[in-house]
Amino acid sequence: MTDNIRQKAEASLKEVDEVTAVILPEPGGEITPLEAADAPQSEAIRARMAELDMGDTGSIVRFGSAAQAELQEISQSMLAEVRNKDVGPAGDSLRDIVSTIRGFSVSELDVRRERSFWEKIMGRAAPFAQFTARFEQVQDQIDKVTEDLLGHEHKLLKDIKSLDLLYEKTLAFYDELALYIAAGEAKIAELDSTDIPAKEAEVQAAPEGEQVMKAQELRDLRAARDDLERRVHDLKLTRQVTMQSLPSIRLVQENDKSLVTKINSTLVNTVPLWETQLAQAVTIQRSAEAASAVREANDLTNELLTANAKNLRDSNKVIRTEMERGVFDIEAVKQANADLIGTIQESLQIADEGKAKRAAAEEDLKKMEAELRDTLAAAKARADGLGDTASTSVPQA
Repeated sequence: MTDNIRQKAEASLKEVDEVTAVILPEPGGEITPLEAADAPQSEAIRARMAELDMGDTGSIVRFGSAAQAELQEISQSMLAEVRNKDVGPAGDSLRDIVSTIRGFSVSELDVRRERSFWEKIMGRAAPFAQFTARFEQVQDQIDKVTEDLLGHEHKLLKDIKSLDLLYEKTLAFYDELALYIAAGEAKIAELDSTDIPAKEAEVQAAPEGEQVMKAQELRDLRAARDDLERRVHDLKLTRQVTMQSLPSIRLVQENDKSLVTKINSTLVNTVPLWETQLAQAVTIQRSAEAASAVREANDLTNELLTANAKNLRDSNKVIRTEMERGVFDIEAVKQANADLIGTIQESLQIADEGKAKRAAAEEDLKKMEAELRDTLAAAKARADGLGDTASTSVPQA
């Protein structure tokens, strides 16, 4: 809620107290007749009796209508305001602000939630950024609805004051009707007891030529009397309906007052509480995120310490092992010595075998050489014609 709206809401508290503290008067009881009225009432009744002209039918028809003129002006003024102002029910604004708060999902606080494939395609913000934007949107909606509620409150306060005036005028009309009814009944009693008997006496006393005229005047007077009686009866019905409208006005006022009180309580108490809770939700989430980051840092530190200690142990083992070894391992020396001895022995064996093979080869060479000489000598003897004896001859040295 902005400071301006908060100040307006607090300033309207005094006005709300004023309108809710107004106590409307109760309507009066029975109609006081002329003979039982006190001096001021008696004078008021006689003044209204003076408005009647029994020879003028229009005065009977209009009897008591002047009392309703001011009441009609007030009613028409209120109806004109209702027609001219384009305002929805204040309850709708209350429901709007509740819907706005309910639309703020706590599940959106899960800032570690991975964005869905569709959210990534649509380029939607990360969860916490989206949550912050949502919070700002809710705050704007709250400010708008609270401003609307404040406008509804002022209009309701104006309506309550108008209803106060309407109640006062209706009550005055109710009391005025009692005076007119008392005046009408007094006039009817006067006609029955004085005017009509006097007119009947005039008819009886009139000459024969004037009796028809006097009789017509008597009939007109009696008709006017009956019209007045019907008019008084209508005024009594109107007074009864007016008395019934008084509690209806008060009921509407009470409903408006209750709604004004509810709106003001929402503006002054509930909305700031909602805003505080929303702000706490953001702060708590930020604290949780910071705590999670600290926890991850601590976990990483512990992992590094553990890994470094293990690596140190492993590397120390390798290094110390290598440090304690000689330049050559005895096993390697033994193996190398055995391999060397084996190599020498194999070399001697191979040499002996080679020597024997060479000796055998020399014998074979000698044999092949002898055979070759013999073959060549035999071939030569054949060429000289010595025949078979050539083969037995000893070659010349």
